[in-house]
Amino acid sequence: MDAIQIRGGRPLRGTIRVSGAKNAALPILCATLLSDGASRLRNVPALRDIETTSALLRFLGRDVQVAAPEVEVAVATGEARPLAPYELVRQMRASVLVLGPLVARYGRAKVSLPGGCAIGARPIDQHLKGLEVLGAKIQVEHGYVVAEAPRLTGGEIVFDIPTVTGTENLMMAAALARGRSTLVNCAREPEVEELGRVLNKMGARVTGAGTDVIHIEGRAELDPFDHAVISDRIEAGTFMAAVGATGGDVLLENAPLDDLEPVVAKLRRAGLTIEREGEHTRVRREGELVAVDATTAPHPGFPTDMQAQFMAMMCLARGRAVLTETIFENRFMHVPELQRMGANIEIRHNTAFVEGVPRLTGASVMATDLRASASLVVAGLVAEGETVVRRVYHLDRGYEHIEQKLAGAGAAIERITLSPGTLP
Repeated sequence: MDAIQIRGGRPLRGTIRVSGAKNAALPILCATLLSDGASRLRNVPALRDIETTSALLRFLGRDVQVAAPEVEVAVATGEARPLAPYELVRQMRASVLVLGPLVARYGRAKVSLPGGCAIGARPIDQHLKGLEVLGAKIQVEHGYVVAEAPRLTGGEIVFDIPTVTGTENLMMAAALARGRSTLVNCAREPEVEELGRVLNKMGARVTGAGTDVIHIEGRAELDPFDHAVISDRIEAGTFMAAVGATGGDVLLENAPLDDLEPVVAKLRRAGLTIEREGEHTRVRREGELVAVDATTAPHPGFPTDMQAQFMAMMCLARGRAVLTETIFENRFMHVPELQRMGANIEIRHNTAFVEGVPRLTGASVMATDLRASASLVVAGLVAEGETVVRRVYHLDRGYEHIEQKLAGAGAAIERITLSPGTLP
């Protein structure tokens, strides 16, 4: 069993390269199902979720060659299988993104209800309602969604709430639908905008991606594509929070600063200096940390995917920070582990009250989800003594070689293997 071992107390100094965005790469990989040609995706991070999606595409009948940072996808010999089984889908919620492309391309799809991080209920009802608007007949049976439509037809889809994967799924479905589709109350995340760029490369006409109203002119056939994925804003934000916690001076190569405005604003108020240097970003903290409140919200608000890492930094800030989580109901599962390290945090409903403490102390802690694991790494970098973060398979879903990147900036961090039965 792998774990991350950290000896804290070292400021970060050096250069860290930001990898390609996992949350952009996954829907784009699923979009390869819309074409029979060979597509190439570049700047792809070497992550478990990429491997999981590649395995799913192979099961569906695609020839997938992964040589990070590139992935090539082509049609394999043999008949395509529009079936996404539980054994593959349960590993990652984003697997549901094959639903729209499959029913649009093959007229039928059977996809297991998804799994992923246990951070609260994330139903796919908005996906299904949207497909019904486009003409699909939907049934849910024995844990599977079965969708059928000889040919989808464009229509107007109004989301009850913004949903990133729902928006992406229906964008891909509408790209092969007959006529024009309008999606209203869409998610506005940069990853949604990135998918729009790829669909346009494939021959669909997508306008408004990245806003709350998207128009799509579908096509009878779509072309393959060659595309380089945008940089990962959450990975960049995580490294910024790490510099905030430890102090120091780090140049983040290829950090997508424009996509991080709500995070950068909070970090600057907390005492960090964040400056653009060409295509890169320099992050420094020399003075004390100051407590700053934050409330998560859909983009362009403060991202829920940065709440845990920001909280870890706030544990050492002067004053009290009030952090409110509005997206997921179970996204404070990192709090008990931070408390084990000496953090002073009180939870009331969906709000965490974080009183800054002079120091954190190293401990053996256990990750519960992807971003929780990142927060524990941030805390371990500044804690006195040794911290061991367990269940790092969560971390490996979304961070490419994080221990190597941080070690290159001066952190005393390494991946270790724990023998079965090792005591905490």
